[in-house]
Amino acid sequence: MDKAIDDIVEHLLNWVQANVLTWETGAQWLCAAGAFFLALLVWGRIGPRLRQKVDDHVTGELIHSVLVALIETGKLATLVALILVCEAAFRSMGLMPRVLTAVSHLAVAGIAIKLLTGIIQSRSMARGTAALIWTIAALHIFGLLAPISEFLEDLSFSMGEDRFTALGAIKGLFLAIILLQAASVSSQFANRRIDGLKDLSPSLRVLMSKTVKIALFTAAILFAMSSVGIDLTSLAIFSSALGVGIGFGLKTIFSNFVAGILLLMDNSIKPGDTVEVGGVFGVVRDMHGRYTSVLTRDGKEYLIPNEQLIANEVINWTYSDSNIRLKIAVGISYQSDLKKALELLEKAVVGLDRVLRNPAPAARLVGFGDNSVDLELRVWISDADQGVANVRSEVLVKVWELFHDNNIEFPFPQRDVLLKSDSELNVKITKDGEK
Repeated sequence: MDKAIDDIVEHLLNWVQANVLTWETGAQWLCAAGAFFLALLVWGRIGPRLRQKVDDHVTGELIHSVLVALIETGKLATLVALILVCEAAFRSMGLMPRVLTAVSHLAVAGIAIKLLTGIIQSRSMARGTAALIWTIAALHIFGLLAPISEFLEDLSFSMGEDRFTALGAIKGLFLAIILLQAASVSSQFANRRIDGLKDLSPSLRVLMSKTVKIALFTAAILFAMSSVGIDLTSLAIFSSALGVGIGFGLKTIFSNFVAGILLLMDNSIKPGDTVEVGGVFGVVRDMHGRYTSVLTRDGKEYLIPNEQLIANEVINWTYSDSNIRLKIAVGISYQSDLKKALELLEKAVVGLDRVLRNPAPAARLVGFGDNSVDLELRVWISDADQGVANVRSEVLVKVWELFHDNNIEFPFPQRDVLLKSDSELNVKITKDGEK
């Protein structure tokens, strides 16, 4: 360990003596500064024009973002090209352009950072990636990358016939981050393209999106594991243990995932449907691998496990037809005009936009209650996702107004009390009457 540290310190001192304390260094810094300002001047004229053309002619979001990232790196790419020209000039004079090489390496690192951070969505992860790239570039410039790599290569352990090193683990982690972010961006692009296929049913679009996402992330993970040196064929050893884990610890999660796939395949529930399950009435907003989100009219979003949607009774108000019938109960007194009340019930929905004219509203006599004649108004609507209680309220307000204008009485409870002739209360009332 001490010898490795001494070697690193020695490399650093030698680099400073050979690359900083000479007249050649000053000339190279002047060339690097000139190349930098020339790149600013050139790309300051070209860059905005290219950006304007991309904004005007490129409509795809992913392609647009990639081209914008490339344009933003154009300044550094121009700097690298100018630095290469300067390096060639110094080499033709028999000089080693170490400073120019360092500047070109830093510029290349800047290009890599801009491109990668444009892909990585997490800002903290993007900053970590940038710090890692800058560190690698700095170590390479000072000549420390090789000894540190050898040091990390010596830190290893074995698992069976496989040998793993600290350097390989770092490379695998970095590659996994890049691949997972690329898979995330690609899946989002694929989702937008699939959502644009209006010929497909909503459930089939969701199923295709989930399948593409799972395939991309699985490929990214397997490729990252393979790059570290993990033999993927050895994973077959854990298949039986994985099966036991799914059978016991992951039973609920696995069953919900399978139920979600079945729901998407049989098209029984899809985003946009108005459903009622377990006392929850609302609109299906999205379907995930484990649950389905249902948004109610009061703003509550219920996350219902997919297994419940398979095992329990679900009322899908818009499964095959968006039209639904509402039954609005109304009672009138026995002294009221029955035929007039039925006519007024059908008249009450005139002018209400959400009530359909075809099928036509219908008023029915449904029974004779203890205190009222029971009527029922049956109306059809086609937008249950906008609520049904508000439609009932509008209709009942119109019924209230029409009944009062036409002397149709609403019932109230009435009771007839029969007093037996020999009861104490009847005797007392009789005596009080005689007095």
